[in-house]
Amino acid sequence: MAGVHFSFNNIEQLIRLHIGISDRMDENRSESFTILYCDFSDFSEDVIKSSLEQVLRNSDTIANCGSDYFFVLPYTDKYGAKIVKKIFEDFFAQEIKTHMVAYPGDGENAKELLTELQNGVSRIHANDLRCLDEVVFPLSAKK
Repeated sequence: MAGVHFSFNNIEQLIRLHIGISDRMDENRSESFTILYCDFSDFSEDVIKSSLEQVLRNSDTIANCGSDYFFVLPYTDKYGAKIVKKIFEDFFAQEIKTHMVAYPGDGENAKELLTELQNGVSRIHANDLRCLDEVVFPLSAKK
C-alpha cells in the first residue's frame, strides 16, 4: 500500500477535489476527510518513503514541501487520523509533530482548511508553515 504523491503546487486543487467528491458522496456532511500534517524533518528521504509505502492506503494522497508532509485521508475523521499518526510514530519509534483539520468541521473550502491548519501548527509547534502562504495569503506571498 502507498498513497498517491502530488506536487505541493497542487495542494489547493487536491483539497478542492476531495471537497467536491465529499459533497457529492456524503449527504450528511460528517467529517468526510482529514488533512494530517506531519513534520518529518528528523528523517531521511529513504526512511520517509518506506514509511509512506507501509502506512498509507492507496486512496490517501500526499503533498510535501521539503520535510513538511500533508496527507489527505478520505473517509477518515480525526480519530482515524490519530491512528495514522500513531502508526507513523510506531514506524519511526518516536513522536512526530503533527496537526490535523477535518472537512467540513474545520473549514468549508481549501483556503479555510489550510488557514486553520497553518494557524494550528504555528500555535502548537511554533512552525509557521510558510510554504502554505501562497494558498492562504496569495497576494502577500507574491510581494
